[in-house]
Amino acid sequence: MSATLTARAADGPGTTDAAPPADAESPGGHRPGRRVGAWVAIALALLVVGGVGAAVSAANQWAQRGALDPSSAGPTGARALVQILRAHGVEVEVARNREAAVQALERSAGTLVLPDTPALSDEAVNTLAGAAGDVVLIEPRARTLDLLLPGSAPAGVASDETARPDCDVEDAVRAGAVRPWGVYTPGADTASCYPSAGGYGLLVHETDRGRVAAVDGRALFTNERLADDGNAALAVNLMGRHALVVWYVPGLGDTDIADADPSLGELTPPWVSPVIVLLLVAGIAAGVWRGRRFGPLVAERLPVTVRASETTEGRARLYARARDPLHAADRLRIGALRRLAGLLGLAASAAAPEIADAAAGRVGLDRAAVRGILIDDIPRSDAELVALSSRLRQLEDAVRAAVRPERSPR
Repeated sequence: MSATLTARAADGPGTTDAAPPADAESPGGHRPGRRVGAWVAIALALLVVGGVGAAVSAANQWAQRGALDPSSAGPTGARALVQILRAHGVEVEVARNREAAVQALERSAGTLVLPDTPALSDEAVNTLAGAAGDVVLIEPRARTLDLLLPGSAPAGVASDETARPDCDVEDAVRAGAVRPWGVYTPGADTASCYPSAGGYGLLVHETDRGRVAAVDGRALFTNERLADDGNAALAVNLMGRHALVVWYVPGLGDTDIADADPSLGELTPPWVSPVIVLLLVAGIAAGVWRGRRFGPLVAERLPVTVRASETTEGRARLYARARDPLHAADRLRIGALRRLAGLLGLAASAAAPEIADAAAGRVGLDRAAVRGILIDDIPRSDAELVALSSRLRQLEDAVRAAVRPERSPR
């Protein structure tokens, strides 16, 4: 022990002890490697949770897409039909803007699946249909029926019964019976199938490039309806005639319809805007003029000085002339309550019953009697008002004498 101390002393103050081993534990009893491992485990857990959340979010996004969306796995989506078409060797390309749909159809002749397109003009719909070999309207409306199947129109809804094809269209005959919902009336040179309730569930019109078919896809081609009756067969027969299917999904940002509604400025006469500006300028000028202060406020001496006693007497005469003893009594009681609260050491916000009870306790009187003086008694004549004034003065003198006996009057 002494040898070690002697050696350290000989080394001098500039020397330091040797560093601890690399695998030594920290003062808290934990090794640094364990802390790093814990942080790595936490990071991995966060990555796993984030991946699961992203997967759930993607699944919800598929389910929340619109009806007949080819990427939606929800009940009203059409993802199942897309998978069936691809299983039959048909390439399905989803186009979510008009330019992509036209470019895909120009590269290879194919079938255009066209839902309702309220955001597109008639010219844009004709351009889309003209680039395709076949067109399948899965949400036919009056406008698209008149554009692509001239003379055809909606005819309401079908009856709640399965309908047979009853036509010469081979695709419908091979598919068999279906249960349509929307039905339509055919125009000239348009074949019609699945008669029901005065209309037809399928219309087929031959064109120079191919053909146009109209069918209510919401009732037949969604994920929840595709397995019913001959729905899947009908969909594959109508859409699978070409090796390529371009499924167009319209959006509000894909519109080519210009806003033709006039603005407010276009509806108003040209002189309205200058008049509004002039009125605003006049209002600002009037505010500056009337709100201007010419220096600090100056206290002005009144021409006469009115004594407080004269003011009190004047108000008393007004009360007497109005024959309103209750109002005069209220003024007397308010002053008495304020002074009693100061004598009793109560706050300025103390309620009248609290002051009355404190005064009764100080002078040893009945609380009901003191409350009658300060609150409850109602004077109905001048004589009763004078009597109440006397009782208020006596009560105030008694409280003052009880609180400050050395200053009480003798």
